[in-house]
Amino acid sequence: MTTNADQPRTGTRRRAPAGAAVLREDVTEAIRAAVFEELAAVGYARMSIEGIARRAGVGKTAVYRRWRSKLHLVLDVVSALAVQGLPVPDTGTLEGDLRLLYEVTSRALRHPVASQIIPDLQAEAARNPDIAEAMQKALREGQEGVASKIVRAAEQRGEIGPDFDEDLALDLISGPLYWRSVVIRGPRLPKGYLDALARATAQALKAR
Repeated sequence: MTTNADQPRTGTRRRAPAGAAVLREDVTEAIRAAVFEELAAVGYARMSIEGIARRAGVGKTAVYRRWRSKLHLVLDVVSALAVQGLPVPDTGTLEGDLRLLYEVTSRALRHPVASQIIPDLQAEAARNPDIAEAMQKALREGQEGVASKIVRAAEQRGEIGPDFDEDLALDLISGPLYWRSVVIRGPRLPKGYLDALARATAQALKAR
């Protein structure tokens, strides 16, 4: 008789459908959360399936049923960030949209877990093309998708002209905040920084 593949270590065992193991979604989510915590605590190089399983409160087999290695596990978890995406601001002005985008992005980048794992994975990305691709997808595609919608909305409102360089616009929008949050990694942003950044970026885009 086949039993639930993710049956907890204690408690009543339940019968699973014959012919297939049932992968419980709550266990999957616990493992994903444990990956972020383990990355923040020990980094990718020292991270292990054993440590992830222990932190998630499951056996190693529960992890291996879903991912065949720690690399595939990390790639899946990091790539999922791009799928989640960022909310698209709709304040009615270019500067207002930029200010809201910067606020949401800044909070995400300053999160204790994110501030630990992003630099570590960026270092690993220099040595591993698979991680590099996943990082690019997670950190670039989601941000660019929102930024593109912001500039397109500004174009429709007549705030910027139709002949702007979209790649340059995306660099102007995304670059400064990532530089300060990921590279400089200061403990906090200066007072009024996001307001000034949104204002300066909007002016630069309108000047094109």
